[in-house]
Amino acid sequence: MRRLSLLVLSLTLALPAAAQVYQWRDAQGRINYSDTPPPTGAAKTVKPASRAKVPVTDEVAPDQSADAAEQKPATDGVAAEAGKPAGKKADPSKPKTMAEKETEFRQRKVATAEAEAKAEKERQRAAELARSCDQARSQIAGLKNSRRITRFNSEGQRELMDDAARTAEIENSQRYIDQNCR
Repeated sequence: MRRLSLLVLSLTLALPAAAQVYQWRDAQGRINYSDTPPPTGAAKTVKPASRAKVPVTDEVAPDQSADAAEQKPATDGVAAEAGKPAGKKADPSKPKTMAEKETEFRQRKVATAEAEAKAEKERQRAAELARSCDQARSQIAGLKNSRRITRFNSEGQRELMDDAARTAEIENSQRYIDQNCR
């Protein structure tokens, strides 16, 4: 029973896919498409387009006639791009092809990614600078408030910092803050 219902369901869903599409021109000269043939009988059967490859065609403005639309050749977006000179812009009165739209989208995507990377780099630089400024301020506070300051020399031994070295270190730290911290 279950197999039978699945078979009936699959056949029912497949029926619209097998339908034919008819194309004909009516008395006013307009092109019509339908799944039923016209009453006059003069119709052309149209194959449905595959989903993988959809041709790009120029759009027809409402004020143009159907005859003018048929005379305009369908162009592939890539072929249209290849025929244009490299540095020239497209005519703004014509609609953009899919290739032009895709190119613009990719350019916007690259520009956005570059802007985000630049902003992230700038945030990291600002955070590093703020950390360095805080460290310099802390060093000045420690140098001014401590009575004795010791450092390790190149041999790894502790040595006491005298007042002249302390003053020079405070001046160096203050100069760094004045130049880099705002």
